[in-house]
Amino acid sequence: MSPNIKEWIQYCTAVAMIISGMILAFLSFFLNHFDIANGVLLYIAQALVYAGGIFGVSLYFKTRMGELESKASTQKDDMVNTIM
Repeated sequence: MSPNIKEWIQYCTAVAMIISGMILAFLSFFLNHFDIANGVLLYIAQALVYAGGIFGVSLYFKTRMGELESKASTQKDDMVNTIM
């Protein structure tokens, strides 16, 4: 599985979890006479933690990889300049 497809699947599932949490919250609120059940709140919390984890981990690794690439490029340039 290529990295682009893997990221696309992760982002889609994270967005789907957020949307499903919102839908469940609205349904619970209006069907239970303006009250949200505890189980629904737990599901919403888990959906938000999952989505935050997906987006946060992805952003963290992209940032770290960018730093690593720039550091490697700088060191390569320094080595080339010292040789010449």
